[in-house]
Amino acid sequence: MSTLVDRTPVESAESEQDDVRQLDQMLARSVEAPAHLTTATGEAVELPPSVLSVLQRAVHHLARGRAVTVVPTNRELTTQQAAVVLNMSRPSLIRLLDEGVIPHTRTGTHRRIRLTDVLAYRRQRQRACRQALDELSRVGAEMGLYDRDDELLTDPDWTRTR
Repeated sequence: MSTLVDRTPVESAESEQDDVRQLDQMLARSVEAPAHLTTATGEAVELPPSVLSVLQRAVHHLARGRAVTVVPTNRELTTQQAAVVLNMSRPSLIRLLDEGVIPHTRTGTHRRIRLTDVLAYRRQRQRACRQALDELSRVGAEMGLYDRDDELLTDPDWTRTR
């Protein structure tokens, strides 16, 4: 059995979008009941819950036009790869590593970061961003900014009238 080494992102073609969306809906309904895969030869195999979960997630993203790559979570990334996952510059990532914000190891002069640690930091950062946006929305509501939509649309200098 060969291992998956090609980590090229997979996208669904425009001609497949309707089928992928339909499959996404079908897989979403198969949470309660076991799902089966039928091969071209007619052999049916029940999908283990872990495989079904990966398939559901991949199809869900493909149905929304996103590319998907399956990567083992124990994989170690270079600083450049981790920076790409985090959508930040490599120097910014290295600063976080040096500050101990994200765990890493060194192999000679090269830093290696576990994918699981990179993804955990990304989730933490996303939570912090959501909390900050919620706070901004709350403050905006308290200031009555959401009650002034019509006035804001007609007054280009609305900030000076506060």
